Amino acid sequence: MTIRVVIVDDQALVRRGFALVLDHQSDIAVVAEAGNGLEAIEVTRQHRPDVVLMDIRMPEMDGLTATSDILDQ
Repeated sequence: MTIRVVIVDDQALVRRGFALVLDHQSDIAVVAEAGNGLEAIEVTRQHRPDVVLMDIRMPEMDGLTATSDILDQ
C-alpha cells in the first residue's frame, strides 16, 4: 500500500526538499503541494491524501485553521 502525502509550506524550497526525501521511499507518494492554507484545502479535497504535512505559519490562512477546515470536510 502506498501512503499518499500532500506537503503544505509557504516556502517552495522547503516543500521541494520534503518532496525529494519522501519520494525516495517506495511506499510514499507525494500527490500534491500547496503554498498556503487555502491551497491546502483545495488540493486535499482534490487528492484525498492519507497524510498532510502542514506548516503552521503561512500567509492567507495558517496551517491550524486549514487543518481544522480539512478535518471538517
